Amino acid sequence: MSDCIYLLRHGHVSGGKPRRFLGQADVELSEQGKQQAIALKSILEPVHFSQIFSSPLMRARQTAELATGLSCADIQIVEQFREIDLGRWEGLTVAEIQHRYPGQYEARGKHFDSFCPEDGESFQDLQKRVLKAFEPLATHSMGNILIVAHAGVNRVILSHLQKSPLQDLLTIPQEYCAINILRKASPHPVILSVNGHSIVME
Repeated sequence: MSDCIYLLRHGHVSGGKPRRFLGQADVELSEQGKQQAIALKSILEPVHFSQIFSSPLMRARQTAELATGLSCADIQIVEQFREIDLGRWEGLTVAEIQHRYPGQYEARGKHFDSFCPEDGESFQDLQKRVLKAFEPLATHSMGNILIVAHAGVNRVILSHLQKSPLQDLLTIPQEYCAINILRKASPHPVILSVNGHSIVME
C-alpha cells in the first residue's frame, strides 16, 4: 500500500453550555479529551510515521503527544494549521453574536464560504492558508505522516480533495479524535476514510 497521510482532529475541549465559538483561543484538552487521545495510541501504534506535524494550538499539540507517546521535541509545528480566526466572534455564543452584531450570523449562513467575522477570516481564507502548507507536505514528504489539527482545518483539506463546495463544509463529519486517512497519489492525495476511529466517551 502507498504511504498515507493520517489527518487527525484534536480531542475534546471543555466549551460549556451554551456552546461558544472556538477558533484560535489556546485552550487545553479536557480530561475527557486527554483520555480520547490516549485511547488513540493503540490504534496508531502499528503505523510507522516518518514525520509528525501539529497545529501550534495547545489542544492539538497535547493530542499529538498523547496519541503517539512522543515529546514536543519530536513534533513539528506548522503555523498554518491553526484553527480558523473568528475575530470578534471568538468565545461568544450564537445569542451574543446576534445581539452584538445584528444580521451577521444570518449572513454567515447564506455565505458560509466567504463570510468573514470582523477581524477574522473566512473559510476561503482558511483554505488558502492551510493548503499552502498541506500541499507541499502531501507532495514531498516521505513515508507515512501524521497531522494533528482542527475540525475547520481538516474540513477545508477534505473539501478541496473531494472538490466539494465550501458552502457545504459542515456536512463533512469531524468528531473529536477522528482520523481521516489519505493515500498519497499524484497529483493529489486520495481519500480512503473520513472521520474514522473516532473515540467517543460519555
